[in-house]
Amino acid sequence: MAKLYFRFGVMGSSKSAQALTTKFNYEEQGMRVWLIKPAADTRYGVDKVYSRIGLEDKADAITAETDLFQTFRDREREFYDVIIADEAQFFTPAQIEQLRDVVDQYNVPVFCFGLRTDFQTKLFPGSARLFELADSITELKTVCTCGGKAMVNARLDSDGNVVTEGEQVFLGGNEAYRPMCYKCWKKAQAKGEETV
Repeated sequence: MAKLYFRFGVMGSSKSAQALTTKFNYEEQGMRVWLIKPAADTRYGVDKVYSRIGLEDKADAITAETDLFQTFRDREREFYDVIIADEAQFFTPAQIEQLRDVVDQYNVPVFCFGLRTDFQTKLFPGSARLFELADSITELKTVCTCGGKAMVNARLDSDGNVVTEGEQVFLGGNEAYRPMCYKCWKKAQAKGEETV
């Protein structure tokens, strides 16, 4: 029986690398994979999943208006054995529900990889819906510079200081975000310390 999987972690926890590894493993067994990502993520190209360790692959860019269930059904003649979604936090709650429907009505597993929370430690809407609907939830862990478990996507300004105000979505990599434990994040806010 197929499941909806949510594998989440902070920036730098190898989410995209694991998404691409999962894709490789299915394809190695002769299975067809539909790799998708939100079109809003344009950091490495609108139609590319890219990992900091150098792995990359072409993906279908999904707009917020795309009905994923309908798109899957329209492509039934191409039948996919599995769906892998990178940056799943940027999908709408309705799109997460549509992926759930693919799992239930077509018995196709769906693996969603993404962030749990934003730089203010607030859930992304897509992630919140995944926590509500996923059959399997796994945290992908990484560490803070202090050695503790990182759980915050600390956003940095151009001087390397932690910022806590701004739009929820701001695309960036290591120059704009740092994985931190909650204690170090609070300390950096209180003292205005540089984190680089």
